[in-house]
Amino acid sequence: MRPAVRRWRRIAWSLLTLAMLALLLAWTWSQPFMAAPRMLWDVSRAPPPGMLPVPVEGVRATQIADTFGAPRGTDRTHQGVDIFAVRGTPIRSATRGVVVAVREGGLGGRQVWVLGPGRERHYYAHLDDWAPGLSTGQPIRAGDVLGFVGTSGNARGTPPHLHYGIYGAQGAYDPLPLFKAGAASTSVR
Repeated sequence: MRPAVRRWRRIAWSLLTLAMLALLLAWTWSQPFMAAPRMLWDVSRAPPPGMLPVPVEGVRATQIADTFGAPRGTDRTHQGVDIFAVRGTPIRSATRGVVVAVREGGLGGRQVWVLGPGRERHYYAHLDDWAPGLSTGQPIRAGDVLGFVGTSGNARGTPPHLHYGIYGAQGAYDPLPLFKAGAASTSVR
């Protein structure tokens, strides 16, 4: 076979392969059970929120101590806020997004990571348990239950609480001002 014919066959095969991949991708994104890739794309393009609801049911922003940046031992600082509540109180997602991790281990114990608007990572730690059926890749709406307040990880021996942190492009930042802005917006209505 001549080299020109072989080259055209390779080009045709490559085009056919690309067309099949495009069809598969279009079909995948159209399926309801495959909503996570589409949601991930939509969420990552949205700007970070300027206000958030407190993720622990029944807790107001004024009840949360500003402990962001407080020393924790000799080699680290507190990279979030602790929201105290009765063990088993529902923890709700503060934002829409996609669950990128449901795991147990380290300082956070039982934890959930949600990738939210602006590609920010929302960290929920020290859970007593996760919401039934919660899994990695699951699309989440603001207000969906992620788990329940507890004392897992290095919170054993402390009062039950949620450690909540937000990690943006520049690292961790204090979520308390966003909770206060969210409380102010709801009291104005």
